[in-house]
This record gives sequence, C-alpha cells and structure tokens, in this order.
Amino acid sequence: MKTKQESIFSSKTLTYFLQLAETMNYTQAAQILGITQPALTQQIKKLERTVGAPLFYSVGKKLRLSDAGYTMLEATHQIYGILNQATDEIQQSTSATQGEINIGLLASVEDAVFEDFAIGLYQSNPDLKISFHMLTRKEIWERLENNKIDLAIMYLPDDSIKNWKPYESKKIISDDLLFIHHDEQLSKKRRIKFKDTTSQPWAMYPEGYYLDQTLHEAYKNQLADFPQGVANFTTPNQLLHFSMETQVSTALPNSFMIGQDNLPNTWTAHFEPNIRFDLAFVFRKGKAEIPRISLFLAQFDRYLHTDDYISRLKQLRNQLN
Repeated sequence: MKTKQESIFSSKTLTYFLQLAETMNYTQAAQILGITQPALTQQIKKLERTVGAPLFYSVGKKLRLSDAGYTMLEATHQIYGILNQATDEIQQSTSATQGEINIGLLASVEDAVFEDFAIGLYQSNPDLKISFHMLTRKEIWERLENNKIDLAIMYLPDDSIKNWKPYESKKIISDDLLFIHHDEQLSKKRRIKFKDTTSQPWAMYPEGYYLDQTLHEAYKNQLADFPQGVANFTTPNQLLHFSMETQVSTALPNSFMIGQDNLPNTWTAHFEPNIRFDLAFVFRKGKAEIPRISLFLAQFDRYLHTDDYISRLKQLRNQLN
C-alpha cells in the first residue's frame, strides 16, 4: 500500500498537477497529457483528498489555484529544482567526451548550421551522443524545467517564461524578420510599412509560436490590421515552399533567406519599423559546468570563430545548390 508521501510525490501526479496549474483548463491539460478529462479530474481529486484540501476552485468558467494549490505549486517547483540540481551535480563528475547531450531546437529555426556542427563534433568525439528534438516553445520550456533537455536553441526575448532566475542564455546571432512577397510593384522596396503588407493573404506560423506572437505584437503596436492567414506551417522551408507555389505572402528570418537567391517572382523587404530578435542557447544555471555541455559550447564558439554563423549558412546553401 502506498504511503501518503508516495501518493503525493509520484511523477505522474506531479506532472498532472503542474499541467493543470499551467493551463488552468481541464480539457486543454488533458489533451496535452494525452489522457481523458475524467481521468485527469480523478487524479486531481485523489491528490486533493491526500493533502486534505482543494487545490483549485472555479469562478464562473475560470479555474483558479486555491491557497493550498499555491503551496503545492511552490513545493512541486522546489522538488523539481532539488532533483535537477542533484542530476547536474552527478553529471559534473562525468567525462567531457562521453555521454549524451539533449538539445531542444525551436521548430521554426533553420537547422542547417547546427546539423553541420553536430556532424563535426561527432567525428572528433565519437563517444558523445547528440540528440536533437524539434519542439514548440511550450515543449522547450517544459523540458528545460523537467531536465529532459540540456540546451535549447530558441528566439529571445521571450516573455512566456515569467521566472528567468533559474536560466541563462548565450546569444548566437541577432536576426531580423523579413516580409516575403510576390508583388512586383513592391519589388524595389527594401523596407515596407505594416499596413502595406496585407493586400495578399499569408502563410503563417501556427498560433502560439514565437514568430506568430512576435508578428501579432508588431502589427498591434503599429495599429495595423493583421494579415489574413490561409495556411499554417511550422518550418521556414514549408512556409517558403507554400508561399512560392501559391503566391501568398509570409515572413521569414533573414538568416533563413541568406543564400536563397534568384527565387522566381519572389522579393523580400524589412518591416518598417524593423522586427529584430536573437537566436540563442538557453539552459538552466549550472548546466555549462557539466563537462560535455562545456565542451559543446566551447566547440561551437570555435566553429563560429573560423566562419561566423551567416558565412556557414551561405557555404551550406552553396553546397546544396
């Protein structure tokens, strides 16, 4: 028979509680967890019976954390923090050239440079296993929090995470978002106002993606109507291909468009005002002290010192062409 502590602190119970505390919606949380809503409700009620107090309450249709719920949430974060710290301390005694590095790569990021670097790193360190995971921003933060990935490659600034204290970042490049269109009348424009980008429908990033939210915020700040979206894709290659085949507009990072020369009936322009963001490594504090993570970051610095990010990207594009 399980003890009271075992009932509270099972991995499944804490995962269910954290997901509901984040979404504040039983249906959405159950979908993310891959279970039915009644199953989630049952688990939460079981946890509430174990601690002896309700963890959530409703105000109309909105779910709220109770005082007991806030206490449980803080304790749960402390538990994960202790486990993550213990894992890092254990890993700090391991070899720099052995073991596994799990990397979460934002799905909308061009991956050619990182793939090329990983090939070279493996060739010089064959006992070091590199695992890349193409993830949404939400999935990246969840896996960073639960120590399921060591490094994230993502765009910043990102205000979806409210507590940056446990994390640090290392900038790779600064990037700009470009307007991609097929309107010859605009082909001479190097910069374009937001209100002039909406005459044609768009291919968009999915709702909730970093660049989708960045675009929405930019259009709102310029008091411009948001473009009509006719399709959603997660990767820049998908967006560019759909845009060229259908002649709809889109927006893509400048770093992705580097080397994309001589595209028929396709032009680019910077937004006015410009949309700028950074591509960066993000990781929990202390991760860089783990020998294999330290080796990875140092080797990546040397890799870009020989040829910078944009130069590397141009070389890889030329090889493909």
